[in-house]
Amino acid sequence: MASFPSFCYIALLISAALVSSAVISSAGNFYQDFDITWGDGRAKILNNGEILTLSLDKASGSGFNSKSEYLFGKIDMQIKLVPGNSAGTVTAYYLRSEEALWDEIDFEFLGNLSGEPYIVHTNVFSQGKGNREQQFYLWFDPTADFHTYSVLWNPQRIIFSVDGTPIREFKNLESIGVPFPKSQPMKIHSSLWNADDWATRGGLVKTDWTQAPFTASYKNFNANACVWSSGSSSCGPNSPSTSGSNNSWLSEELDSASQERLNWVHKNYMIYNYCVDPKRFPQGLPPECTATGTT
Repeated sequence: MASFPSFCYIALLISAALVSSAVISSAGNFYQDFDITWGDGRAKILNNGEILTLSLDKASGSGFNSKSEYLFGKIDMQIKLVPGNSAGTVTAYYLRSEEALWDEIDFEFLGNLSGEPYIVHTNVFSQGKGNREQQFYLWFDPTADFHTYSVLWNPQRIIFSVDGTPIREFKNLESIGVPFPKSQPMKIHSSLWNADDWATRGGLVKTDWTQAPFTASYKNFNANACVWSSGSSSCGPNSPSTSGSNNSWLSEELDSASQERLNWVHKNYMIYNYCVDPKRFPQGLPPECTATGTT
């Protein structure tokens, strides 16, 4: 793997520290911000609302979603993934709308055998259509400590980031006929569930239930976002611009240093990109794949 340029590495450390401090200073409370939606007691809110845990055993997984819906935002969550032999498990963290032709922005963390790296699976759905998968390894052990997983979603782009490092950008290319999520408010969801029919090496490695219960932990949720309520947005012309602080994220884009970090991740840690898989698209690659600078 190529070395990360030293000046970029310093910038990355500074960026990660800034992201971390910002999240901590404006962290939400899980009692106030989320509802446990399933799991029959396997999901728990702890420490006066500071920590949420999801657990999976052979009988059931568990999940939660946000009380609020958002239409654009910068969403941060710190997650510590299932440790040890997590093969067969999936920890999903995503935004999704409720309509039949839904929009969705996905992080999915695919477990693996002890000592093997997690796979971070990303996807973007617009109007019920996905098939835009990109997958990555991480450059650290995501089970040893909490790390910040972020989605920036504004009218121009969606950026997936890990500890302040962008790993994927999906641009608004409606001008060339690519649907973009922009009109359906979405809730934040997360779930921990068994997917050993496909998650680890295509289903070859099964869940070892002697390791159960499997547990993922969450803290320091932050949403600097437009809250959707009663058919209107908190970012409307006569309303506060966001539910958090300033609204600079509404026009945020990758600067040159962030673009270099994104390129570093793609060069060293990307393991699948739908845009270079023509066998899946016999009629031709999706139009966003051939637009300059989008993959």
